[in-house]
Amino acid sequence: MTLPTPTLGRRVASEAIGTALLLAGVVGSGIMAERLSGGNAGLALLANAVATGGVLFALIVAFGPISGAHFNPVVTLALASRGMLPRRDIAVYLAAQIPGAIAGVWLAHLMFALPILQASTKVRSGIGQWSAEVVATFGLVLLILLGARRETPSLPAAVAVYIVSAYWFTASTSFANPAVTIARALSDTFAGIAPVDAPAFIVAQCVGAGMAVLVTRFLDGRPERN
Repeated sequence: MTLPTPTLGRRVASEAIGTALLLAGVVGSGIMAERLSGGNAGLALLANAVATGGVLFALIVAFGPISGAHFNPVVTLALASRGMLPRRDIAVYLAAQIPGAIAGVWLAHLMFALPILQASTKVRSGIGQWSAEVVATFGLVLLILLGARRETPSLPAAVAVYIVSAYWFTASTSFANPAVTIARALSDTFAGIAPVDAPAFIVAQCVGAGMAVLVTRFLDGRPERN
């Protein structure tokens, strides 16, 4: 049976709910990992990474057929730039993703009986962190653009595995998402980032995404979709 094409309202709801669940997974697993790791930061990061990859894969499979499962403003902008999302939909997608991400952080705080409203004190700054965000976002957006153009069936798994790996091969632990960065600035937990450090991360993410769009245009060698 062929399902009807999702309306804009359903796609926006999909992005909001999916992004909220993603952040609940990222922050919630970080809280649980820190509590159970006995002070072993490496073990906590491993648990956080695996849980994030697992929830991301599940959410892409579930929400991908509805909204494309972007959950990320730079992914939305990159797909729109390549003609894979109507440009008129950009603003509403972003308006769903950022509040959705914040709601997901608050949900994680609620589940672990923490104060709902927080601001992170975790410092994440410096050239190593910023360059890591450029690399992490470049790889993520490049993977999505190339895979989406070719409708690669294994793309959800590829994205999830990439994020798990990028937790470990980047100095920043791969935020690669402005909505995630904003939301994690509102959580003084294992996954947090100090609000003063968030703008530089977002700039780095935009740079990485822009580079990925340019490289995709070269590698693809095909005209944009109308």
